[in-house]
Amino acid sequence: MAGRRHEVSRLEGFSDTVFGFALTLLVVSLEVPSTFDALWDQIEGFLGFALMFAMVGWIWYEHNWFFRRTGMQDAWTVTLNCVLLFVVLFYVYPLKFLTSSLMYEFFGMGGADSPRFNAADGWALMVLYSGGVVCIFGTFLMLYRHARRRQPPLELSPADEIGLRFGARSHLITMSVGVLSIVVALALPTLPAMAGMLYWLMGPLHAWNGYQAGKAQEALKVSAASTDAAGHA
Repeated sequence: MAGRRHEVSRLEGFSDTVFGFALTLLVVSLEVPSTFDALWDQIEGFLGFALMFAMVGWIWYEHNWFFRRTGMQDAWTVTLNCVLLFVVLFYVYPLKFLTSSLMYEFFGMGGADSPRFNAADGWALMVLYSGGVVCIFGTFLMLYRHARRRQPPLELSPADEIGLRFGARSHLITMSVGVLSIVVALALPTLPAMAGMLYWLMGPLHAWNGYQAGKAQEALKVSAASTDAAGHA
């Protein structure tokens, strides 16, 4: 599998093109501003763009890690990958709408043309946004579990197998927070902010998962060192 990590398949190339197009859709404006005020409005929008870029970049990183390690291109993997890319492209619009409106609401950034929503629509927007999160990371979870079921023929290293195991748990955490957000948004439609605040849970939950993954990797290194020492004894 070591050589595979330096090759780019047509599936990965196609996926990278779609991610690049998704980032293009996030750009504040493709037109050159005609006045300084218009330019300043776009500059104010770049903080929101940076947040959206980071989100799409995170999804791309997870996608890249998976295919760099597994190199899978069977029919089910291709199908799940196409579903993932489709949802990412659709997810761009709720992400851009929500981020831009919140940046204007809380920081006054983005100009008067920034999208806005009222409290009555907030629950629906959160359901739409969280639905995208659930679909994206639920698809990642299915990809990881599919790879783990095919682990022997893939000939993954023990370190990569640990990465798959804790990566699947990471995606399960993100998907679960998204599901919980949807439930809260539907149960408390007059308090959409509650559904959004649940995403703060991802920080400690992912930190805990990363800590557990680090312990597993460290235990693997200790085991490998002990085996090498015994072999040279």
